[in-house]
Amino acid sequence: MNSHPRRSRDNPVLTAKHAVSLASSLGLGLCAAGLSALAPQAAAAQGRLEAKYEATLAGIPVGKGAWTIEIGDDAFSAAAQGGTAGLLKAFSGGNGSGASQGRVVNGALVANAYTATTTTQKKSETIRMVLTNGTVKDFSIDPAPPVDPDRVVVTEAHRKGVLDPMTGSMLRVNGNGELLSPDSCRTGAGIFDGRMRYDLKLDYKRMETVKAERGYHGPAVVCAVYFTPVAGFIPDRPVIKYLATERRMEIAFVPIAGTRILVPFRMSIPTPLGQAMLEATSFVTSATPPRVAKTN
Repeated sequence: MNSHPRRSRDNPVLTAKHAVSLASSLGLGLCAAGLSALAPQAAAAQGRLEAKYEATLAGIPVGKGAWTIEIGDDAFSAAAQGGTAGLLKAFSGGNGSGASQGRVVNGALVANAYTATTTTQKKSETIRMVLTNGTVKDFSIDPAPPVDPDRVVVTEAHRKGVLDPMTGSMLRVNGNGELLSPDSCRTGAGIFDGRMRYDLKLDYKRMETVKAERGYHGPAVVCAVYFTPVAGFIPDRPVIKYLATERRMEIAFVPIAGTRILVPFRMSIPTPLGQAMLEATSFVTSATPPRVAKTN
């Protein structure tokens, strides 16, 4: 009986809002698949990215964000922040930030900490996670959310063999071959964001050329994205049902210079009110020289 008030809040406008929110948060974390393979290989070079993104709904700007990534020879860090604007600001007026850091092991990014904070007109919430080799050792949500009996319980097993959303958004291409190829998309993995555990599968769609207003202009590999909720979600939520059955979501990936890491340049999700899109307006990336050990 208590499901009716919840459904009334999930009207088509808010469902579209949630989809754009997912384009912002999952767009920086809906593509974790490539990091699931941690096979040893030669360490990659180092690189840096400074990017700015704009979120639109049916072509109307609804939010902006920024993303900075530093990949060194033995450590990495990534941080993103953004907020809603225009149409969506009337509903949520929200903004958020996220960060992940960890080690670089045989060329793979292995996170050990993740934090995400979201603030709206009604509340502020912070999620923190501590990870060890793909297992979430500890996590918290502050303030603690109320217990919902309809929510699928997240078990200890669900928190093993996963990636956090931030690290998960950086797609690693194994080997020494072509970075942007159909094989870069053919993979899958699991994500835990502190509340929900879900599986993602990528598949190749096409190659295309993308151009930012500032920075990157070149090829991108476009992957289809398939979302499967596993735990931590409420099954009757319309946005969950919609995303789980949607087969037109896609992400265009481009490389961070000097590395074998691909990151989203553009992500699109069809919604009841039109296409929700997150796209880079500025994408400045550069290789950094490997650190040279001192000999004196």
